[in-house]
Amino acid sequence: MSCGKPHETDCSEVLDHLYEYLDREMPEGECVKFEVHFEECSPCLEKYGLEKAVKKLVKRCCGSDDVPAGLRSKVLTRIELIRAGEAPEHPVEAEPAPGPAGREAAPADPA
Repeated sequence: MSCGKPHETDCSEVLDHLYEYLDREMPEGECVKFEVHFEECSPCLEKYGLEKAVKKLVKRCCGSDDVPAGLRSKVLTRIELIRAGEAPEHPVEAEPAPGPAGREAAPADPA
């Protein structure tokens, strides 16, 4: 998508890095370039607004799922092992996720 007008920052660059901008994962100088672009380019501003709204909706609808107890500590331990170069060569099998009411989920049908 492009508005067809020349900009200091091209529309394709803005759209390629839109999620980095939305997630605040880019340097401040890059953010300023994007903000200037949005002021000049209504199609990119519209796309930004749409993606921002979708992200907000997903957070509202999916942001409160309960995480299994102990998962955070397992993940942090695994990260530390990887950083220290002590991680096992084969990944550890994941435990089955609990199903409704805390029951174990049924195994997948090996069809």
